Amino acid sequence: MRLLFIGFGTVGQGLADLLLEKKDLLAKKYGFEFVVTGISDINIGSMYDPEGIDLGKAVEAVRKTGKLDSSCGPVYDGDALNMIQEADADVVLEVTYTDIKTGEPATAHVMKAFSRGIHVITTNKGPVALHYHELAELAKAKGVKFLFEGTVMSGTPVLNLIRETLTGSSIQEIKGILNGTTNYILTQMEAGLSYANALKKAQELGYAEAVPDADVLGWDALAKVTILAKVEFGADKGPFDYPCEGITGISAEAVAEASEIGKRYKLIGRVWREANNVKASVSPEKVDLSHPLAGVMGATNALTLVTDTLGEMTIVGPGAGKRETGFSLLVDLLKVGGIK
Repeated sequence: MRLLFIGFGTVGQGLADLLLEKKDLLAKKYGFEFVVTGISDINIGSMYDPEGIDLGKAVEAVRKTGKLDSSCGPVYDGDALNMIQEADADVVLEVTYTDIKTGEPATAHVMKAFSRGIHVITTNKGPVALHYHELAELAKAKGVKFLFEGTVMSGTPVLNLIRETLTGSSIQEIKGILNGTTNYILTQMEAGLSYANALKKAQELGYAEAVPDADVLGWDALAKVTILAKVEFGADKGPFDYPCEGITGISAEAVAEASEIGKRYKLIGRVWREANNVKASVSPEKVDLSHPLAGVMGATNALTLVTDTLGEMTIVGPGAGKRETGFSLLVDLLKVGGIK
């Protein structure tokens, strides 16, 4: 399988590490072999070789110097769209930065790959949250796969779980903790920190950005809720068509008061059916301590699925991380290769 990395930051390098680490296992157990023909990254540079780039050298160069150079393979002067247009590739791995307002440049990368009959795997929430139905139809028309397991809970299998192992079930509601940063902050507030101090600690640990709006205002969770609403419920609304409230208005006193009555604050993303309509929201909720979601602490994510066959079931796991998100790409790669 000929792979093209569009983006080679934390997530792309996470997949690269797994491909190198598991190369022999993947070949022996699954018959999966690969060659990386190109890497394009706006910050670290680009290279392309139809015969294959030395992935190990590329990873080493980026970690040592922050740049790709000629020691890894032939330097490529064009941009990502040109590389997708010209490259000899079977799969584009779209792992550029997420822009939830425009979905660009990722959406253009996905469409360009589809136009050439190339499969796309992505962890980028923008194209899926904004343009899922159009992109899915285009992929179907071109006979290629469009997979994005890592857009919702990193490597924790949610979309694959619903699509493949809950076949035959009707899902009435999906609700849960979809942002690890806010869950960490709320956990620290329950331990006695103020919101400001809990946020500062999250930033020091790398959980929160210097400008943390996407997390604390609920936008990251909203994008994931929108993906679930579109992919699993057939909704057609965009992210900002749903109500969204973050955690900035929650005080340490409110957290303590909730604890006194046997509840715990969580930022909950929710999708559900109401008559013939699909509803979705993101907001802080006081969750009863007896519910599985209440026990999910720190930066961990969790989703509860309400089904007609199994009742409620909750899946808990990492919702972010270099290796964890890289694993979601690997799972999707194996699926493209026909390995279930």
